[in-house]
Amino acid sequence: MRIALPPTIDATAFAARDPSAVVLDLHGATMGTSWSMRFAAPAGTDPSPIRAAIVARLARLVAEMSHWAPDSLLSRFNRSAPGTWTTLPSDFAHVMTRGLAIAELTGGAFDPTIGKLVDAWGFGSVPVACPPSTPEIERARATSGWRRLSFAPDGAHLRQPGGTALDLSGIAKGHAVDAVADLLHDVGIPNALVEIGGELVGRGIKPDGDPWWVDLESPPGMALPSLRFALHGMAVATSGDYCRGAHTLDPRTGRPIETHVVSASAVHQTALDADAWATALTVLGPDGLNLADDQRIAARLVTEIGGTVREYLTPGLSAMLID
Repeated sequence: MRIALPPTIDATAFAARDPSAVVLDLHGATMGTSWSMRFAAPAGTDPSPIRAAIVARLARLVAEMSHWAPDSLLSRFNRSAPGTWTTLPSDFAHVMTRGLAIAELTGGAFDPTIGKLVDAWGFGSVPVACPPSTPEIERARATSGWRRLSFAPDGAHLRQPGGTALDLSGIAKGHAVDAVADLLHDVGIPNALVEIGGELVGRGIKPDGDPWWVDLESPPGMALPSLRFALHGMAVATSGDYCRGAHTLDPRTGRPIETHVVSASAVHQTALDADAWATALTVLGPDGLNLADDQRIAARLVTEIGGTVREYLTPGLSAMLID
């Protein structure tokens, strides 16, 4: 088994370690998937108010950024008239700020404005009977594209250019993971492992001094060496079509990817960035690994071409491995 360690260790986490603390588990449902968390707390801690705070926090994020809920702020923006400016709350504004920055860095391989394309292919809330025709794809592309948006981060104002539909499914879960971990820290729980739909962040350490160990899943049937992460001040997200079937679109073409990427995993300090980069690398394929490494994204790609499976690791991830 390969072991990946974080590039830096937080000495204060060890100095503040409480060996008498207990590890508690909570879980639930959100964003069309599940959430779970493990955290270290003093013995006798009642987890009920913590769970209630998490549920409320996630509900607020869904109310802002769900593309499935017709009354969410995102859905209302998607329906708004051309030229309308929408003032975004802080979470939504943060996601858009980072999403647009990553869209620019990746040349649109990650793009938060492909809602019409997602719907055209039946990957959204409304199923379709058959794949879209070329004219239907081109109509959806005509109103897509992150460059069409006008966004003023200082005032958190986002302008609807006309017919553009946001879809934040490639970044919002990651932000939700960070948000829950931040909530725990704010209530005095700095040591936790948070997961939503397979996106994870680990903060601090366990009471016994171990990090939060997480095994990176490999696609079924592929004999790849195991990879275990010590999630200490790190987040990891994985994107791929092996669980839900082919559903990843290339925003630049409006069609399913042709990179033969089966799985893309990205490691970063924030789950938001890891989530978006995992999506972008699924689209870019191995050609995107140098770009990811330049941006200090540690990543693993798994491709399958003609029955041949190949694994790629960025130098940043290779440097984290120990013998």
